Amino acid sequence: MSSISKHPYHPIIYVRGFAATQSEIEDTVADPYMGFNIGSTKARVAWTGDVKRFYFESPLVRLMSDHKYQDVFVEGDDLVAAEHSQLRIPYQCIVIYRYYDEASQDFGDASVTPPIEHFARGLDRLISRLRDKVCANPDNGVSPDDFRVYLVAHSMGGLVCRAFLQNPELGSAPARRAVDKFFTYATPHNGIDLRIVRNVPGWFSFGDVNNFNRKRMAGYLALPEGPDVSRVVNFPADRVFNLVGTNARDYTAVRGLSAWAAGEASDGLVRIDNATTHGLDAQGNEVSSPRAFVNRSHSGYYGIVNSEEGYQNLTRFLFGGMRVDGHLDIDAITLPTEVRKELDAGHKVRASYQFEIVVTLRGCQWEMTRRMAREQSAIFRTFDALFPVDADGRRTPDRRQSPHLFSAFLDPGKSVKASKSISFGFDLKVLVPDYEVDGIAFLKRHYEGGFIYRDLILVEAIPDKEAPSGWRAKYGFQSTNPGKPGISATGHDMNQMENDPDGLRFEIPIEQNTQPGLRGRLRIEARRWA
Repeated sequence: MSSISKHPYHPIIYVRGFAATQSEIEDTVADPYMGFNIGSTKARVAWTGDVKRFYFESPLVRLMSDHKYQDVFVEGDDLVAAEHSQLRIPYQCIVIYRYYDEASQDFGDASVTPPIEHFARGLDRLISRLRDKVCANPDNGVSPDDFRVYLVAHSMGGLVCRAFLQNPELGSAPARRAVDKFFTYATPHNGIDLRIVRNVPGWFSFGDVNNFNRKRMAGYLALPEGPDVSRVVNFPADRVFNLVGTNARDYTAVRGLSAWAAGEASDGLVRIDNATTHGLDAQGNEVSSPRAFVNRSHSGYYGIVNSEEGYQNLTRFLFGGMRVDGHLDIDAITLPTEVRKELDAGHKVRASYQFEIVVTLRGCQWEMTRRMAREQSAIFRTFDALFPVDADGRRTPDRRQSPHLFSAFLDPGKSVKASKSISFGFDLKVLVPDYEVDGIAFLKRHYEGGFIYRDLILVEAIPDKEAPSGWRAKYGFQSTNPGKPGISATGHDMNQMENDPDGLRFEIPIEQNTQPGLRGRLRIEARRWA
């Protein structure tokens, strides 16, 4: 056997987030799983209308119960760290990187916390040691060259992983090659910005908070200094998933001071704009890393790690078999009649638009991604950006500004239908923009919360041996066919994408013939994912 035969269930290494004070460090090291075992109990409205408790057992417990993972703690020992244990480590295991042990009173030197570069080198050693132990177990049947591992990290843990992956001085090439995928919860990939001082100052060394200063980050991430340190190098950016929190309200650290300082468009600590990465994919194309947005805070009982939404995105990214991306290509947006008259009369008109998107999967009651204006996470575009003026004075669509609505990872092997089809729905809403005429808000016939377009669009992809691509797609609109994709469209071939032999695509026409109105196409792209 090899890691290929065991795919997709490679070992998982969890890397926890930042601990600012000595007491937080001591609490951290006292927990064998460093927070990956923390669940939550919250209220949920049942179908009866009653409010009932909902229990999320924790990512650790769910990985064990749903996917048969095992931890490496046996009879009081950590089997990875143990020197002479006769017990064998299974391939499908969960390992906790306990990098704060060295800064604790019980296991290290509490007088100094090692720098993030030291933690990155420690991750390199952990991966190498895990590889040797796993490959030494004959039951696993895996050679060192075949060994693969997943990195799963929260907050600063994601920066520890990036430092290891990106900086050649902080990790060995064999250990980096072993990393197959990298999932981050609420990681400040582009640093932490505060209301008053913007980026955390480099001189602010209390609790090593300067780890989130962009100049300091550029050093350990092996990037040039500048305003953007979210670029992934030396690792494919499309193999990195960013889960972004949008709930600042429920983050209570420092009695709410952190949430106030970070601002509304954040998870209470990390601003939404700073929580994502980009770089080159395996083919050398410039891409944004796949990401999802969930209404969760940075940590705590409403935290992003101990959430069902986080778990669903994590397991589908690690174990799923298909990636689906949705883009909205806008051909035209019409202005209200009154605003159009002002524009035709020579007045200066400005407009901005917000695009809301919620994605759900068939058979799953949780939202995989959620971007809403009232949660400060909607996609924002101006009219001028969508339709710039060309050299002839005409406004033409700029496809580079087409909103990327979502990335979703699906598992065709777990279809709830005998046909093995996969299905998902996305609620798309284009909010009525704010109009300005000569710099003054234009509020005639304005209704707050109104929208240009809104519909729930249901898509089903069906395996079809007779289709050129092997798949056929159906779609339907909730407004005309509640709950049933495929009535308003009986089937479309999914065509191969240009420059991507493994990619398929099809388009859904979108048209709202009103004033204001919208005309465009939803471009759905699907790729094999392994």
